[in-house]
Amino acid sequence: MSVKGSCHCGATQFQVETAPTELTSCNCSFCSKRGALVAYYTPETFRLLTARDRVSTYQWGGYMGSHHHCAICGCGTYSEFPDFSTGVADYDNPRVSINVRLLNDFDLSPLPVTYLNGRDDW
Repeated sequence: MSVKGSCHCGATQFQVETAPTELTSCNCSFCSKRGALVAYYTPETFRLLTARDRVSTYQWGGYMGSHHHCAICGCGTYSEFPDFSTGVADYDNPRVSINVRLLNDFDLSPLPVTYLNGRDDW
């Protein structure tokens, strides 16, 4: 079952092939200020449904990831970065994290949340 999401103004829309089964909350400086709750996908299972010019990108420091947000309303929509599941950046296996708070008509409450200590571990 595919699931769609959108920013507040609706200008940026995306879709993932399957509903999330687990969520991640990170307390690093960026995630904390963004307020995102995320689910991870492979690039092949994520699709941006609107024109790329509706999306702005933010990167800081050395490349760790590209964080995308709606160019109109500013909602953080998705990010692209290497796979960190082993604790080391694997640039050969990119991941997309979506802000699950933007999913349309989807109940997040029953899903487990993993908490990452990005503040101290990054």
